[in-house]
Amino acid sequence: MSSKDSSAPDAALPPLLAIVCLSLAAGASAMAMRVNDALLPQLAQIFGVPLAITAQVVSFYALAYGAAQVLWGPVGDRIGKYRVVAWAVLACALASLACAFAGDFAQLRAARVLAGMLAAAIIPLSIAWLGDVVPYERRQPVLARFLIGQITGLAAGVWLGGVAADHLGWRVPYFVLAGVYGVVGAQLFLGLRRLPLNSIGCSGSAAPPSLARTLGDFREVLGARWARILLLIVFLEGSFLFGPLAFMAAHLHQRLGVSLTVAGSLVMVFGAGGLVYALGARRLISGLGETGLARAGAVFLCLGLGAIAAAPSWIFGVAGSLLAGLGFYMLHNTLQVNATQMAPRVRGAAVSIFAASFFLGQSAGVTMTGWLSARIGNGLAIGLGGGALLGVGLGFGQVLARRRAAQG
Repeated sequence: MSSKDSSAPDAALPPLLAIVCLSLAAGASAMAMRVNDALLPQLAQIFGVPLAITAQVVSFYALAYGAAQVLWGPVGDRIGKYRVVAWAVLACALASLACAFAGDFAQLRAARVLAGMLAAAIIPLSIAWLGDVVPYERRQPVLARFLIGQITGLAAGVWLGGVAADHLGWRVPYFVLAGVYGVVGAQLFLGLRRLPLNSIGCSGSAAPPSLARTLGDFREVLGARWARILLLIVFLEGSFLFGPLAFMAAHLHQRLGVSLTVAGSLVMVFGAGGLVYALGARRLISGLGETGLARAGAVFLCLGLGAIAAAPSWIFGVAGSLLAGLGFYMLHNTLQVNATQMAPRVRGAAVSIFAASFFLGQSAGVTMTGWLSARIGNGLAIGLGGGALLGVGLGFGQVLARRRAAQG
């Protein structure tokens, strides 16, 4: 398959406001994903359940997020990716309120599952829409700028969870999320009116996709060997990073004796590493190329998680989080831009399968890391994740280099 994408209507970039709104929506989704990390110790105490069980508000969210991709990708391809994102953002505001008003742990867990299913539409369909309207050769820097919202949301979620655990109560972050989702959703609908019909990102059929057609879309994606390789790699990436990430705040809190606010702030630096990548993406991409980005990202991830696992002082927490954030976005952005080319004709379905693999990996990783942490400790479990990511990233760099050489 050529790296050129003829599906983009022209070389013009989409309106800046549309990219900003989608980036903010992705930020709210990322905030919801990570807001419970620093809250886990408090939730375990309040609801009287073990920490490994409490982590289900993270792992079940990721599991629902991944499983719901079977629905959202084909729906976005048929009735409009941008339009579906707008509706999903408003629905997430209601799901966040359901989390805020949960009366016990079972209700909170169920509301988180609903929130994960709805949020599943936001980031994958936003990326797929950008794949539709931005030519391949200009796509990776645009996706890097889109990631700024997601990066900021991820960092803000961890920080907000820590502050809430120490000072505000666990319900407050969900009220904040509901407000953010509501404002962003309204802006997305305003933007929808200004977009040309041919750039909304749909096949032209308003009918919902049939089961046979949906399965056909997925078969088309999975029929490509390169797609299967990317899906395996992103599953492993999600497992070995976001499993440890869910326990980092608790680990730093216990190891360094700092408050959950401080621990959450240290983990928040992960997002700063992502911002370093997003702001310097154009130079990094031109200087290292896709293969170099993947390999360097793997090395930074290993070093960052290793520093956090050992963390004799808070300085190691800051440096480790910064390196891990930079490394993750170097590796993941390279995976993302390749995912937009897995099956351009059904790009919504392709990116949704990619996201499903990523978040199913996250769910498996949180469960696995929780099990390991209970037996060998948080620090060693986090360090093992870093070593595994080094192998995954270097392996991806190797197969990517071979693919580029075969394409000439």
